[in-house]
Amino acid sequence: MSPASLRENLPVVLSHVASRGGSRELREEIRSVAEMQAVRVSSIVARDEQLGRRKTLSQQVGLAMKSGDGARAEELKQCSLEAGTRADEFTQDVEEMDRLMEGILCKVPNLLDDRVPEGLSEADNEVLLTHGDLSALPLRLGWPADFEPLWHDVVAANLSRGGGLDGWDAERAVRMSGARFFALSGPAARLERALSQFFLDAANDRGYTEVSVPFVVGRSALEGTGQLPKFEEDLFRIEGGSHKCNGEDAFLIPTAEVPLTNLHSGEIIPESQLPLSYVACTPCFRAEAGSYGRDTRGLIRTHQFAKVELVKIATPAQAKEEHEKLTADAERCLQLLELPYRKVRLCAGDIGFGAEHCYDLEVWLPGQQLWREISSCSNTGDFQARRMQLRYRPEEEEGAAKGGKKKKVKPALVHTMNGSALAVGRALVAILENYQREDGSVVVPDVLVPYMRGETLLEGPQVEFDESLLK
Repeated sequence: MSPASLRENLPVVLSHVASRGGSRELREEIRSVAEMQAVRVSSIVARDEQLGRRKTLSQQVGLAMKSGDGARAEELKQCSLEAGTRADEFTQDVEEMDRLMEGILCKVPNLLDDRVPEGLSEADNEVLLTHGDLSALPLRLGWPADFEPLWHDVVAANLSRGGGLDGWDAERAVRMSGARFFALSGPAARLERALSQFFLDAANDRGYTEVSVPFVVGRSALEGTGQLPKFEEDLFRIEGGSHKCNGEDAFLIPTAEVPLTNLHSGEIIPESQLPLSYVACTPCFRAEAGSYGRDTRGLIRTHQFAKVELVKIATPAQAKEEHEKLTADAERCLQLLELPYRKVRLCAGDIGFGAEHCYDLEVWLPGQQLWREISSCSNTGDFQARRMQLRYRPEEEEGAAKGGKKKKVKPALVHTMNGSALAVGRALVAILENYQREDGSVVVPDVLVPYMRGETLLEGPQVEFDESLLK
């Protein structure tokens, strides 16, 4: 948002920031931008007046010199220099205000779509639909009436009722890399790989262009998509003078959204090429500095995870429909895996910083007896495009009276959308918990059998089950 736009829409901006739970300090800073913008406009007018005065005086100096009036010429020259000095002072004032306003504006979240419900937390999100019968898989897999499904990490390890997959190793991973890292092996690792391949193929089938992107990006790329400066503490920065991206600080990507959207940073795309649809599977790295003590068990909240990301770049007129399509494409993956899920619209207090409208897809996890987010599908409007100067050139018909020719018009900002289809680790969690059997084996969902080389059942070595390991 530009300072001028913020000033013109100040009550609306303040209302949306308040709905998001924005602090009083942030709202005061936003008001200061509106005030500075008014002073900035006045300073620009005053600067231009001084520049005009300097030009006029310079011309008068020349006339005085021609007439031989040296004293008058010297007097006018001094007045011209004073006007130039005043112009420079106003220019410095404008530049300082620009710097201050830019620092505040990068902290202002996106404005909200009218469909976003009021609310301060996930408890206020709007459940739009629930897909799948929670009893269907238990019946199909023959769960006994008293069966208590286990957490995914227990199923993946060699612990569950004397069976399990013998494919979960947190201890060795932590020894190498620290807390919130893990290692998978055997059937669990193959299942994770199969999910990645399946999600990529599903996106390709829906018309997305698959892209292999860098896993390291510079600061400006993260600023463009809105991760910086607000979420810097949640990112992994690469330290060391030799690790720079075009002279900028380098970071490991928190999501493929960053490199995919930045593919066209600073470009002007012909309208005829839109919408663009991209997909990439990448590792993602998040320090999540503010989340210690939350969801630390298993694969729920780790520092490194795989995700298949969908990104769309569209015109404003296309954006809402493309957002719905992107969300439906993510839902389709869950439907093909036959996993129960629900679709929710995020409320003002739970929606992401850069999103104007967002759907979360939450998968049912019977081991934990709760719904967990597995995909977040956001329409960011022109929020990211403005930051990275990503535009398109509209074309309009002049009409048959002028030969039906097209004329080029002024470039406009695109709208961008992104969503997980899906978070691979959480999809693995969902399969391990929903497709587990009483003996510790895991049934492979039908759609994944070709990706598992025909395997329909995953089993590990049979061992004596130690109940104390579950405590």
